[in-house]
Amino acid sequence: MKSDIKLIDYLAIRRSIPAFQMSEPGPPRAEVEEILRLASRVPDHGKIAPWRFIVYRGEERVRIGEELLKLAIAAKPDLSEEMIGVERSRFTRAPVVVAVVSKAGPHFKIPEWEQLMSAGALCLNMLMSANAHGYVSNWLTEWYAYDERAYPLLGVQPGEKVAGFIHIGSSDFPPIERPRPELAETVTWVGGE
Repeated sequence: MKSDIKLIDYLAIRRSIPAFQMSEPGPPRAEVEEILRLASRVPDHGKIAPWRFIVYRGEERVRIGEELLKLAIAAKPDLSEEMIGVERSRFTRAPVVVAVVSKAGPHFKIPEWEQLMSAGALCLNMLMSANAHGYVSNWLTEWYAYDERAYPLLGVQPGEKVAGFIHIGSSDFPPIERPRPELAETVTWVGGE
């Protein structure tokens, strides 16, 4: 999506591409670092950076998929062949997967809720930063974002939570618009015209 497109025009067409529609090339390390640097420019009350990144690339994604498959089979021994393939490919659908990990916790001044929202803002900023670098992206959670048995495998520490996994890659698939809520259904006006 690299171009001279104005931000307002970009926001009018911003769309995630499904991770299973992604392919190589993904961003090289230097571009990933720049994507993360730009993504980090989010509201962060108290400047405490209540989040961090874990970047998964290369063959390590295959190993993680195999380990996630073992956890999935342990939870559901009768997993279908189709779901075995899905579990195995969780981290190989996109060339780069980045976990946004929330380190939100008690703080003398900053409510935990604000820390969590900062991690959510970081996820959205990363989608836009990846798009600005010419890549497609998608923000997913999946079951293992909530299953602490998977945390050691993923590099998530005790007390942390996964805000999302940002999948980044390329795609030949055109972005397809989806229904969006009508403003009349989501906006309440208070005062003024």
